Amino acid sequence: MTEKEAKKELMRRAKDLSPTVHVGKDGIDEGVLNEITAQLKKARLIKVKVLGTTDGAPKDIAEELASSTNSVIVDVRGGVVVLTDKRTWTSLSQKKF
Repeated sequence: MTEKEAKKELMRRAKDLSPTVHVGKDGIDEGVLNEITAQLKKARLIKVKVLGTTDGAPKDIAEELASSTNSVIVDVRGGVVVLTDKRTWTSLSQKKF
């Protein structure tokens, strides 16, 4: 499976998910990072809502979240970021049919 196909599969899985973490006007702090890390361990695929009061673009915030939590950005649309853990991304990207 190519990275593009892996991304499509993860987006299909994320379609019915609701954002479980919200990044607000305080931005990214230790509590947000810990919560994202904990949820990724449990669910492997999560949505993060970046509220409009946050300083910075959602894409920049997504990159900072991914690097800080050791995860992969699946997609950024509007203020919603879809993240997955690296293990899931690697296994899907290398899967052969």
